[in-house]
Amino acid sequence: MRIIYGRADTPYKNLEDIRNAPEQPRCGATAFGTVGHYFPRLIEEVAGVKFSIVTGYPGAAEIDLAMQKGEVQCRAGSLEGYFGSEPTRTWLKSGFTRVLVHGSPKRDPRLPDVPTVNEILDKRKASDVTRRLAVVLMSPDSIGRPLIAPPGLPADVWQCCGKLDESATDRRVQSRSAKKKLEVEPVTGQELEAIAKKVIVQPPDVVERMKKVLAQ
Repeated sequence: MRIIYGRADTPYKNLEDIRNAPEQPRCGATAFGTVGHYFPRLIEEVAGVKFSIVTGYPGAAEIDLAMQKGEVQCRAGSLEGYFGSEPTRTWLKSGFTRVLVHGSPKRDPRLPDVPTVNEILDKRKASDVTRRLAVVLMSPDSIGRPLIAPPGLPADVWQCCGKLDESATDRRVQSRSAKKKLEVEPVTGQELEAIAKKVIVQPPDVVERMKKVLAQ
């Protein structure tokens, strides 16, 4: 799930601070349409805040360096990466960064004081268009990295693919994932299909709103 985190030594301790700040925090991103761009833009729509998105960084490592140097004060990333990879694991332990918001359906026990997008939508009594926009832009996190196949797949191949669901819950897979500090959250084909159907069918006003968000 997506999060926005920032340097802890800035005045932006939470979304309310950003909303009332005279100057917008700078968030690093690689390009328009990427997570580093569209997730902060979604939070702008949902929470009524403003970010200054600085694009053009070649990759995540360069954005991290920009955070360390103070070129930018925040960035979007994944909850799993924040807790499971460097430099954010060290930053978390040292208190260098803090998470401002995340897109999980419910609060993560590791971030008990960090609001979710759904909580903000409810608190601000968001319109149906805004709620649908949030569903669309957060759907990649629910889908993850799916495996797909064309129609007419032979029965024996389809049967083999069906066992992938079982492998994700295999004790050996879970053990190896735990050793590497990887969070495995399997999603079945039926669940993926349901998510896709929910996301694809959107009214014109939601589509236009999404175009605007992605083009900013």
